[in-house]
Amino acid sequence: MAWFLRSKKNIEDNIQREIPDNLFTKCPSCNEIIYKRQFEEQFSTCHKCDHHFRIGSADYIELLFDAGTFVETDANVRSADPLNFIDTKPYSERLADAYKRTSMSDALTIGYGDVLGRQISFGCMNFGFVGGSMGSVVGEKFYRAAKRAITERTSLVVISTSGGARMQEAALSLMQMAKTAAVLGELAEARLPYISILTDPTTGGVSASFAMLGDINIAEPKALIGFAGPRVIEQTIRKKLPEGFQRSEALLKNGMIDMIVHRRNLRDTLSAILDRLHN
Repeated sequence: MAWFLRSKKNIEDNIQREIPDNLFTKCPSCNEIIYKRQFEEQFSTCHKCDHHFRIGSADYIELLFDAGTFVETDANVRSADPLNFIDTKPYSERLADAYKRTSMSDALTIGYGDVLGRQISFGCMNFGFVGGSMGSVVGEKFYRAAKRAITERTSLVVISTSGGARMQEAALSLMQMAKTAAVLGELAEARLPYISILTDPTTGGVSASFAMLGDINIAEPKALIGFAGPRVIEQTIRKKLPEGFQRSEALLKNGMIDMIVHRRNLRDTLSAILDRLHN
């Protein structure tokens, strides 16, 4: 019997060595095992249940823009620590960890480029950077992207994913809600379109400011969108929330967003909207 167990272990070890790492991924929604190549072909979505995995600005830039046209701007703008804030660790250390882990300058990447031949001013949030939280840098970079749209007479397109305002910057982060809303007022006065794309999750101060202020609000399927999260609401009202509460489909049904677009159709849909708004 011992020889059989040894042989079985050797076979299993050989199989494990022959299968490369990261060849498959598991869907957190339906537990489907997805082959990596198929996963990439489906734009990081599940072919079985349509779950949209979270992706970052680099992936959205590759998905949306004509090859080689995107130019990132203001990458050198970084957060300070004016309050010397400390929670479980100093804010300065938290930022340093985020810089190292993500190779990003903050939770918002901005720039400009062409979508099927039409230039836009663009911003995309990165959930991997301190939970996509909005601090002074996010507000400033959003402001600059909007100002560029006004100067160049282009549309502004911003993709949101965020846990809300960055608590380590306290009132300074909350001020960005007013700052971003004000510059969107300038964009509207210039009669230029703002298209907001909401992804999972878009919550807190971001959902209560620029994320929901688009001339057209687009959401990815099943994205969590709202101010307070469902767990916080349930704890407050001491009731179980209905299935699908704060998901894209519920928001569309209640008139909070204009459309739900699958990631594979996002580029063509955005291009069609831009063509319509600029003609």
